Parts: sequence; C-alpha cells; structure tokens
Amino acid sequence: MKIFEGLVAAPFTPMHADGTINPDVVDRYVDVLVEQGVNGAFANGSTGEGISLTLDERKKMAEKWMSAGKGKLDHVIIHIGTNNLQETKELARHAASIGADAISVLPPSYFKPPTVSALVTYLAGVAGEAPDVPMLYYHIPEMTGVDFSMIDLMEEASKKIPTFAGLKFTALRMDDFGLCAEKFGDRMTLLYGKDEQLVCALALGGSGAVGSTYNYAGKLNRKIMAAIKSGNLNQAVQYQFKAQRFLQCMFRHGLTIGLNKSVAERVTGIPLGPPRLPLLPASEEKKTALFKDLESIGFFDCVK
Repeated sequence: MKIFEGLVAAPFTPMHADGTINPDVVDRYVDVLVEQGVNGAFANGSTGEGISLTLDERKKMAEKWMSAGKGKLDHVIIHIGTNNLQETKELARHAASIGADAISVLPPSYFKPPTVSALVTYLAGVAGEAPDVPMLYYHIPEMTGVDFSMIDLMEEASKKIPTFAGLKFTALRMDDFGLCAEKFGDRMTLLYGKDEQLVCALALGGSGAVGSTYNYAGKLNRKIMAAIKSGNLNQAVQYQFKAQRFLQCMFRHGLTIGLNKSVAERVTGIPLGPPRLPLLPASEEKKTALFKDLESIGFFDCVK
C-alpha cells in the first residue's frame, strides 16, 4: 500500500464575506502550495472547517481540490468524518468517485466509540464504501475527546480493514507515535499534525506531516524535512527553533482559525475570507498586534 510522505498542507476553506465557500481561488492556492514546497493537501480537515461545512459544500471543495491539484500535488487526501455514519459513508463514496488519493476519518465526537474495537468496527463500515481507497484514521483527541492508544488501534485496524493505511496523528503523545512508527513505519503512513514538533516526529520515523502553517511557511518546514533526510539533525533542530519562535508568537496571540487565515492572507495574497460561525474573524486590532510581533522576529522575511 502506498505510503504518503512529505509536507502536506491542511488548507483553509476560502470563504466569501457572507460566509459562503469560494472554491474559485483554489487553483491559485495550489500554485502557492507548490511554490512553498508542499507536495500534498489534506482537504476539509480541521483547518478547513470541514465539520462546519454542509455535505454539498464538502463535496464541492473536495472536487475542486482534486481537479486543481491534479498533476501539481503528489496527493490530495480528503477528510470525510462526520458525527453521522451514513453521511460519512456518503462522503467516502464521493471521495472514491472523484479519485481521491486517500480518505481520512475522524471518530464520532458526540456519541463516542467506547472501545478501540467499536471504533475499528465503525471505521471498517466507512472503508467498505471506498474499497479501493486507502484510509487514514484522524487522531486529534483534543477536539474529539476520543483518546485511545494509537498503537492498539493500528494493530487491530491493520488486521480487520484491508484499506487501512495509517494515521494522521495530531497529539502530543510522542511515545505512542514512536511505538506506531517502530511497528508500522515501514509499511504504513504516519503523518504528524503538530507543527511545533515536526523534528521529533520525523526523527521517530514519521513519513510526513500535515499542518496549517505549511500553507504559508512551507519553505521553512521543507528545510527541516530536508535536513532530517540528509542526516543533519542539528541543522533540522535549528530550523525547528525558528518555526517554534513564530509559533510561540501565534499561540501567544491565540491561534484561532480567523487569525491563522489572516497570516496566510498576508503571506500568500490569497483572499481566504472569514471563518464560519461559531468561529470569529480576527479583529483589526488583533491582526495588527500579531503582525507587529511577527515582523519583530523576522518571520515574514523567513517565509519568503
């Protein structure tokens, strides 16, 4: 089974001022990602506010990312998770029909699976709707509240789901991630989702990474990946320190989708619009303060 590697952007969903989706800018968006050194996209995920989109909107965005990314990105992964099994299955069938390179699935987060086995059974039901498409489980417990050991899930899912291809692992448990990499890293995808710990994940054997800041800081993070690949850990750490400095600045101001979108707009020039309620757009005061701090640490020069 294909292992998905490299730097994968978690793209924002472009919106008009009235909150409707704006897929027309995705062609330009893909060109910016390629220029940033990104080789994949993870569409309709957390950064893309996928859970806040309607099924029709998610399908339209998935279709646009697939058509725009064809021949330019190595892979486009479509997130299809919902709180409703039938809707998740519908999105799985749709992703398969448009030629998605992989699908990724969040667990239900209201009625949560009580055990790993229950979650694997749920995932198997989804995977059956797209029998020729690799499936990645999307582990982000701080958002879903579902926090099983991923080595346990990988061991069971790999035996029961023919298309199970690995994880998008967005959590701080590097011990769990390391166990997954030790046992499955040579044959499954392990994409890490915490931008501030990219070096750690790659050093443990991760195949790549998915992140929101790769939308506009891909060049910097590409240097981290290249240094790790060449065996120069010290150089990779120095680049990671640079990334951590700007991420610390972002966290200090509150790393909301609205504020993150505003930084991406500033760097890329792509009109991304506001986030969708209940999320709020960044105020002009917030943006001015953040941009001033980012300028003081040389961030905007660093990502050119």
